[in-house]
Amino acid sequence: GAAVVGGVPLGLLAIFVMGKWDRLMGRLQVWWNPEADARGDGWQTLQSLYSIGSGGLLGVGLGKSRQKYLYLPEEHNDFIFAIICEELGFVGGALILIIFAAFVMRGYYIALRARDNFGSLLVAGFTTQIALQIILNIGVVTGLLPVTGASLPFFSSGGTSLVILFAELGVVLSVSRQIPAQRKG
Repeated sequence: GAAVVGGVPLGLLAIFVMGKWDRLMGRLQVWWNPEADARGDGWQTLQSLYSIGSGGLLGVGLGKSRQKYLYLPEEHNDFIFAIICEELGFVGGALILIIFAAFVMRGYYIALRARDNFGSLLVAGFTTQIALQIILNIGVVTGLLPVTGASLPFFSSGGTSLVILFAELGVVLSVSRQIPAQRKG
């Protein structure tokens, strides 16, 4: 808490001293009102929301997205969740959110049951990092957060991210193997 309380004013001071204050305020204004610059910086957010909205309840069909063709930049990476919602609809998007929630809950379950503190902290850290990345990406895609460039774990294009995620999951599985089995009966 002390790092956040002390870090935020220092970060704002650094932005002001470096002369980036106008850029920061511009990004915040586009986040608050993307329609004000619909053909500029607000383009990605608006096209993402159009994509999500055009999916409806059941979507337009797998592989039949229209927004991914020159309308939504970075559709294969940062905004893949919007394309998923367009193709699979509300039901598909909700199903992915449920799977992510189960994944995160299982990660914390493993962290709580780990045999030692090191394994527990390691698994909790990996799970938190993946959960924050999921929250950031979906928050950006739905317009709740300003555009950050965070990819959606396991879905976004990019080999390095996937390799790191699989390495983290390997550690999580290694820690989970050390958990003693519960006795039945």
